[in-house]
Amino acid sequence: MPYREKVGWLYLMAMSVTFGPYFAFVASSPHSTVALPNFRQLGLFGVTAIAEVIILGIGYLYLFLQFPEEARTPIDERDRAIMQRSITSAYSVLMFSMILVGVVMPFNSGGWTIVNGTLFMIVAAGIVRYGVTVFLYRRQA
Repeated sequence: MPYREKVGWLYLMAMSVTFGPYFAFVASSPHSTVALPNFRQLGLFGVTAIAEVIILGIGYLYLFLQFPEEARTPIDERDRAIMQRSITSAYSVLMFSMILVGVVMPFNSGGWTIVNGTLFMIVAAGIVRYGVTVFLYRRQA
């Protein structure tokens, strides 16, 4: 498995483990309708973001210590092509979702609904990016 595929799996796992429970809690919580600023939900997001950074830091350290030669390998044409396709896919998802959140949602929603919609769409674009990366590496394997 190439190093950059391992990094893709790391990001997918970190986003799923941290933001999955966050969005599940937000969807089932009546506190998401509280007016801004809702410090409890803001604190929950802060804990979620810090947990993701910790998971990614530990994961990068583990990958670097286990596979130091692969971590130092320069990016080749295949890696560049995969990165370009994955970023293009994620950008398309992000643009569509930001139009939805920024243009459509303000007419029927407000406050934390828009904030959490934006966060969800950013995380969805990240999942698409790293999901496409992993898929393209797996397809070539």
